[in-house]
Amino acid sequence: MTPHRQSLLDRFLRYQAIPTESISNGGRTVPSSRGQWNLALLLEEELRSLGLTDIHLDDHCCLTACLPQRGEGDFPSIGFCCHLDTASIGGNPAPHPRLIHYEGGNIILNKEKEILMKAADHPELSSYVGEDILFTDGSGVLGADDKAGITAVMDSISHFARTTYPHGPVFLAFVPDEEVGLRGSKCLDLSRFHPDFAYTLDCCAMGECTWETFYAGTVTVTFTGVPAHPMNGKGRLVNPLLPACELVHAFDPKETPEWTEGKEGYIWCRELQATQEKAILTIQVRDHDKAHYEEKKWRIAESVWKMAAVYPKVNVTCSMEDSYGNIADAMTEDNGKALDFLYEAFAEADLTPRPFAMRGGTDGSYLSTKGIFTPNYFTGALNFHSIYEFLPLSGLEKAAEVTRNLILLTGKRKS
Repeated sequence: MTPHRQSLLDRFLRYQAIPTESISNGGRTVPSSRGQWNLALLLEEELRSLGLTDIHLDDHCCLTACLPQRGEGDFPSIGFCCHLDTASIGGNPAPHPRLIHYEGGNIILNKEKEILMKAADHPELSSYVGEDILFTDGSGVLGADDKAGITAVMDSISHFARTTYPHGPVFLAFVPDEEVGLRGSKCLDLSRFHPDFAYTLDCCAMGECTWETFYAGTVTVTFTGVPAHPMNGKGRLVNPLLPACELVHAFDPKETPEWTEGKEGYIWCRELQATQEKAILTIQVRDHDKAHYEEKKWRIAESVWKMAAVYPKVNVTCSMEDSYGNIADAMTEDNGKALDFLYEAFAEADLTPRPFAMRGGTDGSYLSTKGIFTPNYFTGALNFHSIYEFLPLSGLEKAAEVTRNLILLTGKRKS
């Protein structure tokens, strides 16, 4: 293993060992978990040791800093944003990763618990035969989403803090609670993070990049009934589960994540919490096209009104919240040079860009709506939000190389 790859591995494992699962708590507290503070404090200490300026950790655990411009010239400024949290899937928040030189076939993630990663179920493994790969122990997510992104950025910043290469100002933001609605980026003080354009490093296989994401929203419908004992329930009992279940079935069953792909949007009845007194239905709405997104929201509202009319004794309320927008809609002739930079950085790393429309969102989806065009590129990891998440070290190494190339390019261009 080369010294640089070993350094990347050591850095990733240092961050990965800190549990940072975010908790879906309705947005009452940001960050939603203590572990995110622990990682932010470690990163703050590392940034100070590297001599960065304007280091600030705010009350919401948003960590910002700047690598000052080096050299004379009117260079463009660039930004990198990564999230501190990892997704919660109900397992171990910091599983023990295993480094395996993959020779093909199935992978035994956990012999004791008989957890097997079958090559037949994961054809993506075939692209990495003969490579060194980090796997989980089958007890939780690896956390490469997004600690591989943090690793690539911090490795690059560490490099430029020790060199004399000319480059423009480099703004950094490490934010919490991306996995539970981009809450951290929505708390970010943009007076401290104000590059000409920025990038997120969040998920995806080597070479993948995106500047098209969903419009995303959440609809919460609450049905309040009247509880009563069934022995004398006639004329008294008002069951809130009935309209809730009917509403679930009011939408096209093929307009769901299970049946859609590419740029096709969906309506997803994601969660139903119910008692004899109250039922709360949470619905996710997604679409790449804003008009189609708004139409879906209207259709849900119309269905709720109809359900309320059918069940007049049930009190029905409905709230809608937009979570983020499509990055592509923020692109202009001026900030679109971020894509030129990205493609050139890929070329310098001997990579062919593989752009795709993401069926999800990143912190860049929110930052772009605030005027900072923020495309996303790969960390090298695959199967995020799963115990089958894995990280080929070659992908992590290339993510760090692209990050370095982007910083170098600022020193070769005028604003």
